[in-house]
Amino acid sequence: MDDALAEFLRYLALEKQASELTVKSYREDLTQARDFWGAQLGKMWDVRRLTTRHLRAWLVWLHEQGYSKATIARRLAAVRSWFRFLLRRGLVTANPTEGLRGPRQEKKLPHFLAEDAVARLVDAPPSATLLGRRDRAILETLYSAGLRVSELTSLNVADFDRAEGVATVRGKGKRERLVFFGKPARAAMDAWLEGRSELLAKLRRTPNVQSREALFLNKNGTRLTPRSVGRLVRKYLAAQGLDTAASPHSLRHSFATHLLDHGADIRSVQELLGHRSLATTQIYTHVTTGRLKENYQKAHPRAT
Repeated sequence: MDDALAEFLRYLALEKQASELTVKSYREDLTQARDFWGAQLGKMWDVRRLTTRHLRAWLVWLHEQGYSKATIARRLAAVRSWFRFLLRRGLVTANPTEGLRGPRQEKKLPHFLAEDAVARLVDAPPSATLLGRRDRAILETLYSAGLRVSELTSLNVADFDRAEGVATVRGKGKRERLVFFGKPARAAMDAWLEGRSELLAKLRRTPNVQSREALFLNKNGTRLTPRSVGRLVRKYLAAQGLDTAASPHSLRHSFATHLLDHGADIRSVQELLGHRSLATTQIYTHVTTGRLKENYQKAHPRAT
């Protein structure tokens, strides 16, 4: 069992070139499933002994533990991918996930901020401090370029072209794309790059290679983490009296929603977001359609 799992994780990392975050997510999901089945079948069990009945018992257990439908669906998808791999490699003769249905997903609209709320948020960091300039550049970048927080924190100085106002981003599956910076975001980035040099000079030490390349640094001169970005976004949301349920990803949702509201083509938005499938981007059309319907119901004399 452990060998079958390790071989799949190596396949993801080496052949599929999945990101470290993706491999980590698969490892956690599949390790939990392995431990559950191990408790049922004994320590020295073989993956070929798993049946659909064992998988159904695992799904019931996940539900009883209070996991959300989205989490259960994601973990089932990980197990499906694993068994498809094992079947292709001839390590199992049957796929117990076939015909197994996951929980029906609730269709939730993406959480986004109104345009005036975004403007208040990005104006919140103080420009008089080094970290304030950094935070302003972070917020402007998340909204102007529509980045995932992991994409933002993995940016290097060399990825950003100051003259053109573009950056090269490595997204899911290590796919590269170009993202664009509006005028305010470019100004904020210029201010931070100057501040970044000041910060490193004040620390009076040579950072390691990874930190030396990183675009966004913490106060100690090392690469900023996604968790730190989440904390600073919540801090400025609270300071401005905005929706504290928002997150760095809400700025990505706001980016897509506002582009479509202002007439952007959905395929262009797909490219800017780095979505592999147009179907993933189409959820934002539900947001804009919903707003159109709201305006219609307010304005049309016989709408209600």
